[in-house]
Amino acid sequence: MDTDQPRPVATSPDTEYSLSIEDAAERYEHAGLPRTFRTIQRYCAKGHLDCRRVEIPYGEKYLISPASVAKHIAYIEETRQTMAGRDAPRPVAALSHEAVRAPEEVRQPSTGRDAPRQTAAEADFVSRYVARLEGENEFLRGQVTVKDGQIKEMTERARETNVLIAGLQKMLTPLLGRPAGSQPEDRSYAEAFNNADRRQHDEAGDNAERHP
Repeated sequence: MDTDQPRPVATSPDTEYSLSIEDAAERYEHAGLPRTFRTIQRYCAKGHLDCRRVEIPYGEKYLISPASVAKHIAYIEETRQTMAGRDAPRPVAALSHEAVRAPEEVRQPSTGRDAPRQTAAEADFVSRYVARLEGENEFLRGQVTVKDGQIKEMTERARETNVLIAGLQKMLTPLLGRPAGSQPEDRSYAEAFNNADRRQHDEAGDNAERHP
């Protein structure tokens, strides 16, 4: 056996993490499961994808294992198929012939003959209620008649009062219409006062002539 035959070079562990976030997003999109860069970063942070965080001149980035991406895509597809199978509608059980009735078998509504009859207690209550209403109506009619009579009496009294006032005015008109000083007593009193005043004036003139 030739011991100098070259052996296969061992694969470096760093070659397993060869996908960037952008590369992983393309694989998800090709599988019909598009994901955003932020979602893939969240997968890496939660451990859903096998990855490493390496430092770069302007920060850090994830390097993802291609096998973990393929495994995660297969897991998502399997989960979706399982959920779709659970949500599939179940066949509706056939209804029995007794549960489904033909339109003609539907019970028709009861006719007027089958209407419930009025009980004796209800009839008695209705009769008493009607009698009470009739009594109240009769009382109101009586009150209206009394009010009409009172109004008629008040109207008659007002008319009589107006007649009496008119007669009294007619009687007092001659007395109230005579002017002041028209009576004989007033005229004679005024004449006597004027004569007395004239005499006093004459006497005063005579006295002045006698005693200059």
